[in-house]
This record gives sequence, C-alpha cells and structure tokens, in this order.
Amino acid sequence: MIELYIDTSTSYLYSALLKDKKILSEVKKEYGQTLSKEALPEIISLFEKNHLTPQDVDRLYVVVGPGSFTGIRIGVTIAKTFAWTLQKEIVPVSALRAMALSYQGEKEYQMPVIDARRGYVYGAIYDKKGNAIVEDSYLPYTTLEEQAQSYEIATISNSASFQEKAENYAPNFLKIVEYYQQEKPVNPHLINPIYLKKTEAEEKIEDDNHRTNEG
Repeated sequence: MIELYIDTSTSYLYSALLKDKKILSEVKKEYGQTLSKEALPEIISLFEKNHLTPQDVDRLYVVVGPGSFTGIRIGVTIAKTFAWTLQKEIVPVSALRAMALSYQGEKEYQMPVIDARRGYVYGAIYDKKGNAIVEDSYLPYTTLEEQAQSYEIATISNSASFQEKAENYAPNFLKIVEYYQQEKPVNPHLINPIYLKKTEAEEKIEDDNHRTNEG
C-alpha cells in the first residue's frame, strides 16, 4: 500500500510518502510565508524521487487542524483535490494527536501545543496510546498548564515561543500513520479544517453584535 501524509497546520510542511510501512521520502521544513507556494511542488517532488505519481497512492492522511487558518487550508485543499479527482481514500488527522504520537520519551503523558498568540494556544493532553485526556482546545496556555499539573507531562511544540519549555516536534510518520490506519476513510467533501478559534472577522462581527445588543 502506498500512502501520502500531509501536514501544513503550522509554518512547516510535514509530508511523507510511505509504502508498506516504510518511508520512501519525507520533508520536514519550515517555509513561513512561502508555504502556500512551496507545499505542492515539494509534495510532487516526493513522487518524482520515487518514480511515482499521485495516481499510485492508495490512501491519503491530511492534518485538518487545529493550527494556522491559512496553513490548514493549504494542506486540506491539496489532499481533497487528490482524493476527489483520483478517487482515493482520505483520513483526517488531528495536528495535536500527531504531535503526541510522535513523542519518543519515557513520560506517560504528552501536552502538544501550537502557539495561537496573545497567551493562547491550541493544546491538548494525550496518553501514550493516543487517547485524549484533555481534548483539542483553544485556550490560555496557563489554563492548559493548570490542567496538566496532575500528570507526568512532556510538552511538545514546534513554536519558537516554547523552545525553552518544550521538546521540539519532529513528526514520526510511521507512528502517526499506523495509528490512523485504524480510522475509516471519509468522503473527501466531508474533510474540512478544524480551526477551534474563530477568525478575526468572525470575532469582530460577534463583538459588533454584542455592542448593538447592549445598546
């Protein structure tokens, strides 16, 4: 079986092409503002290196969030296009669970965090089997820390603001794909980004409506 994994939920592109539980090629690279331009060419290059095409893929895994609004849309759009046009299986993946599953240390619980700015994070707490102890959430980092006090926690992140507090996230594609192989594929049209946080435009509309109601 040939499988393609895509994660653009942060400023990084994490993608891998796998065959029969072995990695053929992978990319783990930060692109920042150029991610939208570089993601598809990089993914295509994975196929070219192995003399394959997207048509050869049996199943896709795509990270649907939480994370960067723009970043998530890039990966989801690429994966949905492949899955729909080529009639391939597709499975949605949680960015935070993928981070937890990639942990290689000894601690029993993992706290993956993605910086959401202004003291907020996208975060969760998972056990070693990938079970959510605290579900994926958008919340103040201090609140998540309080929830983690009862556990032997390893914090995981690829955000610069957590460099001193967390282990650097490096996706373990084999472990992530092995976990999500248990999941049933879904209709590509049902694959949608999971943002958790409202967009700035939505927050502004909500604030405006609140002020109007108060007036």
